[in-house]
Amino acid sequence: MASGSSTNWILLGKVLRPHALEGRLYVQSYAESEASFEEAGEIFLKSSCGEIRAYRVLSSRPHKNGVLMKLNGVNSLEEAETLRGAEILVSVEAIPRKEGEYLWHELMGLRVLLETGEQIGTITHILRAGSNELYVVGHGKKEVFVPATVEVVKEIDLEKGMMIISAMEGLLDLNEV
Repeated sequence: MASGSSTNWILLGKVLRPHALEGRLYVQSYAESEASFEEAGEIFLKSSCGEIRAYRVLSSRPHKNGVLMKLNGVNSLEEAETLRGAEILVSVEAIPRKEGEYLWHELMGLRVLLETGEQIGTITHILRAGSNELYVVGHGKKEVFVPATVEVVKEIDLEKGMMIISAMEGLLDLNEV
């Protein structure tokens, strides 16, 4: 295993194929922006056989529905071809975040309660919906969409495993799936 053998990684994408002769990679990105790869400083590629190697991202830019990425030490089509299908991992600690910003995996499974203390359910999915995300909160067979806005989400406490939301009029009735 390469340096940085942390078990606290997050999956940011997957190498789909080589792109051009100089070793660029065409990548399916799960990150909010291609800048996330460069901001992480070091990425780790995990091959299908489980081998993990560290790389520094020299450049990344949007291309069609993915990202074109150039890695330090990958300088030919042949070298890039050996990385096809690899998962792109980064250390959670390497992802810059602002105060009050959370990663999706941190929110999954949180109990969601109204400000009154009434439990709504737990976060089972998170969907991108334009400028905000939607938290899919499940309780039995019932699901509710909760917009990830400051007007609705009042508190997130990862240590207690809960999210407090405002009972905005119609939120729980109209959004049922």
